[in-house]
Amino acid sequence: MLGCRTNNTLVELGNKDRLFEGEPVNKTMYQKLVGKIIYLSYTRLDIVFAVSVVSNLQENDYFSKKTQDRTIQVFTNADWAGAIDDRRSISGNSTIIWGNLITWRSKKQNVVARSSAEAEFRAMAHRVCEAIWIKGLCEELNIQYDGPIQLYYDNQFGISIAHNPVQHDRTKHVELDRHFIKEKIEGNIIKIKHVNTGEQLADMLTKGLSEKTLSQLLNKLGLIDIYRPT
Repeated sequence: MLGCRTNNTLVELGNKDRLFEGEPVNKTMYQKLVGKIIYLSYTRLDIVFAVSVVSNLQENDYFSKKTQDRTIQVFTNADWAGAIDDRRSISGNSTIIWGNLITWRSKKQNVVARSSAEAEFRAMAHRVCEAIWIKGLCEELNIQYDGPIQLYYDNQFGISIAHNPVQHDRTKHVELDRHFIKEKIEGNIIKIKHVNTGEQLADMLTKGLSEKTLSQLLNKLGLIDIYRPT
């Protein structure tokens, strides 16, 4: 890694277009480098979004501090039409159990969403499925947790649609996901809670953020740079 140029944030805020600039590089070398950083992303939450971006272009160490919070917390978000090349949305999520970050993902959605509601409900429904699987795994391993799964979401309109049994003409194309989520809410399996955008821990997994915002979110996750001078 000698001679590498460092940067505090890998994707600058509002500069996704620049990712598609520059001269073509050797495809084999590029794929090898992408493979290496994919490996790094399994232990580096802060680079997951950037890794997902550079992966699509090819067709500091941290540890988590344990707390005594015994809930299953899921943070989910989506950047509607965030992919510049094909305008598909980017889903991001992170799961926390007992205050420990255990899963995180940044992934381009498989199809183009026609609205932000469709993109976010698709991301939410997928995360609910994963959270239910994690809940079952905890029960099988006799890992105790408190209450229903806490699903944190930063869109009040989306939360309203998830709870409201009235069909909305503007969101008929997301009715399947909405009814699935509503069923889990009524069964007390999940509970959707509003979180301010500045505290949405999945935000870093869907778009580039400023250094200050990224640092604040990492701090909220309890992640510490083990090489930072004390």
